[in-house]
Amino acid sequence: MLKWVQGSVSALTGVMEPIYGKDAFHSIAETVFHKNPYSPLTRKDLEWIAPWSSNVETQTFYFTAPSGHYGFVQVIHSNPIGLHFTAQFTCRVVHDDKPEESVWTSTNLEDIEARGTEFNAHNMYITLNEDATEYTISSSVNEDSIVELTATRTAPGFKIGKTGTSLYGDDIENPWGSMRHVFWPRAEISGTIKVKGKDIVLERAHSLYVMAMQGMKPHHAASRWNFVNFQGPTSSLVVMEFTTPPSYGSCTVGVAAVTRDDKLIYTSTDVKVDHIDAVEDEVGWPAPKKIAFTTKGPGVDETDEAVAAAEEAPEADKSVLYKSKLTGDLEGHLVERVDVMAELPMFVKRVASGLSGTKPYIYQFSDRGMKFLLTNPDGSTFEEVGHGFCETTFIS
Repeated sequence: MLKWVQGSVSALTGVMEPIYGKDAFHSIAETVFHKNPYSPLTRKDLEWIAPWSSNVETQTFYFTAPSGHYGFVQVIHSNPIGLHFTAQFTCRVVHDDKPEESVWTSTNLEDIEARGTEFNAHNMYITLNEDATEYTISSSVNEDSIVELTATRTAPGFKIGKTGTSLYGDDIENPWGSMRHVFWPRAEISGTIKVKGKDIVLERAHSLYVMAMQGMKPHHAASRWNFVNFQGPTSSLVVMEFTTPPSYGSCTVGVAAVTRDDKLIYTSTDVKVDHIDAVEDEVGWPAPKKIAFTTKGPGVDETDEAVAAAEEAPEADKSVLYKSKLTGDLEGHLVERVDVMAELPMFVKRVASGLSGTKPYIYQFSDRGMKFLLTNPDGSTFEEVGHGFCETTFIS
């Protein structure tokens, strides 16, 4: 979600939208009501869309390494006001006990080209192999974070419904905005990131890959975000949740998936995120001290008919549905509180603050003791403790 920081310099100068109401927002969850939300990924799903309308499009590779390093590398391709494309490469590496091996860089890219599944720029590229199971990421655009990595999918990828996309507009056939996500929920990353001259070696680090597009000005698309990348020894959970601004009825959309033993178990749009013991901090946002992610969904092989029957059945008879709950203690685990406005030039900051009323902050948390509980359709359970990287974003 750090794409919001980098993709908003020009986009933030847009004025607040009129009140369109809930009828002008069409959640991807609506399209899979009483259906199995899971759809497999094709190579086509991993192609850059790169529309000429206002948008921010990203590829993000998260990693959690046995060495104690975690973070992500990301390319951000944006066309903030529909006139020309820009791009940046960002890299965050964190080691809680070795600050000298931590880094955050964000570097403008030159000679950019996003075509098909390939992204190329001067001294940087991301390429996908023929069978769409492995990315190669190479970047020497910033001497403080030289990246040579390979990300290999180890569990099936997914999207929700046919497109993975929620739409904005009065006419669903001709929307004026969109929000799209597709995922590799479990992957492995190997290679090196040279951090300030020191090689950080990643060997089969657990990974999550997300390709996303906000097809409109970011602060018009969402007012809140919650995200978690949980990677346990044998399981993973990804949750991506956002709430639309009041102009679109403050609708909340969540998508999620669980893997175990390199198998995609289920996907979900029945998602709940609870901020626990939230206290307003010095910047005015209610930062949570604890967090819980609850999801429910059918196995990926269940038919739409079985799903519809289960959703209409009494609670005791929902025999095809999996459930999960992930809980984490965020107090003392703040990695960084990102002041988005501080990233903007002063003149843009004044215009954005005055016109749109935004004061966006991204809270990043890391908890290596997050507790994951999976309940199978037959009532049996599985528990695991692992690493969760959470982002909670307040925009307006």
